[in-house]
Amino acid sequence: MNIEAYIDHTILKPSTTIGEVEQLCKEAIQYQFAAVCVPPFYVKAAKQLVLNTDVKVATVIGFPFGYSSTASKVKEAEEALADGADELDMVHNIAALKNGDWDYLSKEVSKILVPTRLNDKVLKVIIESGILTDTEIIRSCELYAKHHVDFVKTSTGYAEKGASLEAVKLMRAHLPEEIRIKASGGIRTYEDAQKYVAAGASRIGASASVHIAKEQLK
Repeated sequence: MNIEAYIDHTILKPSTTIGEVEQLCKEAIQYQFAAVCVPPFYVKAAKQLVLNTDVKVATVIGFPFGYSSTASKVKEAEEALADGADELDMVHNIAALKNGDWDYLSKEVSKILVPTRLNDKVLKVIIESGILTDTEIIRSCELYAKHHVDFVKTSTGYAEKGASLEAVKLMRAHLPEEIRIKASGGIRTYEDAQKYVAAGASRIGASASVHIAKEQLK
């Protein structure tokens, strides 16, 4: 398995520096990771750093808690796309979900998809599976399948529980084949990454990407 092709090489800590972004991009090019995932502040810089390579630039929207307004998320998305983002990882409004407001979530993703599709880019919706019930995970998958998002993503890495194989398997069972799954949140070894791919993930979000890639070579 070429695990590198599955990985979004990620740095999202609030204290991230430009030097760290430069190193992230250098590693992504060296190991041929699928994408780098950086804070919105660094999208322009990352785009230049991976220019003329196959590495995509991803960033986050409504991160990490998801409860910012739809209007603010749309603005974030528009700015990120203007700065050169290829992929948007949006945290859906977990507060709305926990209150059973599925209509709000439907309208939210519809509005985020407008600038994303106009720019022919990729939307990943982070559902924060670790703090959802199985029923909530299934209903989220059904909702985002109807809107034809590109990926449903497990986690931000900031909740009390990240990715789990059980959640990925449940998501895969309730999403159409064309909608991919990104597993993230606590994946730190090649063995773990392999298990998530086997469970149905098409992308792995990790900050331990280089370690994972090196383990594959052993």
